[in-house]
Amino acid sequence: MRILSPRAHGYLDYAVAALFLLAPSLFGFGGLPETLCYILGVVHVGMTRITAFPLGAAKLVPFPVHGALEAAVAVGLVAAPWLFGFDAVPAARNFYLATGVLIALVWLVTDYRSALSPATAGERYRPEHRSFS
Repeated sequence: MRILSPRAHGYLDYAVAALFLLAPSLFGFGGLPETLCYILGVVHVGMTRITAFPLGAAKLVPFPVHGALEAAVAVGLVAAPWLFGFDAVPAARNFYLATGVLIALVWLVTDYRSALSPATAGERYRPEHRSFS
């Protein structure tokens, strides 16, 4: 069920990036989980800004590629507490598990194909681009 439009997905992307940047302060964890949050927040904003969809600025990365990267990030976030050894820090572990599941759910319901039309990505429509099947 792909019910989330590229525009709505973009709004959620910026909200998730803000959540990553605010999470260490909001949930009181530091060290490596904090550093990873800041890196993830900045990377998430950057990726959103260069994605070819309505809220992207540079439109360099196709929206389906953006989606594939988010699917991989979701898996990585769920595994991060054990991969990086902070599974014994409940606030950080729970935050990474919850955001991994959240990003996976957003991935599941986003219509990544609807952004393939240049018109939906904010570019001028040209009929020759309608050859996607």
